Amino acid sequence: MAVERSSSARWEGNLKEGTGEVELGSGAWSGPYTFASRFESGDGTNPEELIAAAHAACYSMALSNGLAIEGHTPDSVSTTATVTLDPGELRITSIHLECRGQVPGVDDDTFGKFAQDAKENCQVSKVLTGADEITLDATLEQ
Repeated sequence: MAVERSSSARWEGNLKEGTGEVELGSGAWSGPYTFASRFESGDGTNPEELIAAAHAACYSMALSNGLAIEGHTPDSVSTTATVTLDPGELRITSIHLECRGQVPGVDDDTFGKFAQDAKENCQVSKVLTGADEITLDATLEQ
């Protein structure tokens, strides 16, 4: 059975002076966003930050699952996703995943193989194929 998730946003005013509010459908978080929070360094969130959070979460889960299925249950997988927005073209040009994993009994090559597979196959990576590139640095920590 399909699982549906939703979030909502409301924007008031013009692009540069307007304000918005975004809310996760679960009610777990809501917050403001503005032109400055998206294209400059103002307070509040922005769509790219939310995409980065979704990508980091999905990737960490996908990598952990791939490893565990093959008998390598990780102690931890931590991922930071950095989304780059070209404000002139108003498009995401790249996403960089930086991952650190603690996985007992796994060598660097094996970890790298699973990390690359998760990058290519996590659901959010698949949705974000419109970015020019999605890059990955994966490090196995001992």
